Amino acid sequence: MPDNPLDQRFDAEGLIERRLNEHLSAINALLADKSTVADIALAIADAYRAGGKILVFGNGGSAADAQHFAGELVGRLYLERAAMPAVALSTNTSNMTAIANDFGYDSVFSRQVEALGNPGDVAIGITTSGNSPSIVNGLEAAHRDGLTTIGMTGQGGGAVGAMADICLMIDTDDTPRCQEAHISAIHIICEWVEKELAGS
Repeated sequence: MPDNPLDQRFDAEGLIERRLNEHLSAINALLADKSTVADIALAIADAYRAGGKILVFGNGGSAADAQHFAGELVGRLYLERAAMPAVALSTNTSNMTAIANDFGYDSVFSRQVEALGNPGDVAIGITTSGNSPSIVNGLEAAHRDGLTTIGMTGQGGGAVGAMADICLMIDTDDTPRCQEAHISAIHIICEWVEKELAGS
């Protein structure tokens, strides 16, 4: 850490500039894959039209993104409209801890998908690496039970990219930048679904 206050300011501003440029690069990667974002929005809207629901899950920062995703659908983004059914599977601590204790953490989402998912629902697994075992297992359970599976990952997609029906892969291996692009995609998806189903 530089001792001179002016050097410290240059150091801080340099970090800010680097990170924001990396953020813009991740957002540009998202823009380049807008067709996949549209595919996700269309799949969610189709599920809602058919009476289905959304199950969304992730770990750590991706759990926060999953909760945010569900909150925008159950609540609202821009429009006054009916609530849309979406469940973030990381928010029930009794379910999470009981399953982790009895079956192991890798089953915390698959067990809930088995309990709550129905054919025609949509399961969305968020993992920046694409390889989190709990996310992979959750999407495998969803596939077995006839749900549409969606992945949101980082560069390469990992195991999730290879198995999900639709996978948004952000072209970065930097976890914070990937998460920033994911939340941008989530907002855009929720906005489109809301306008499509509730009217503009």
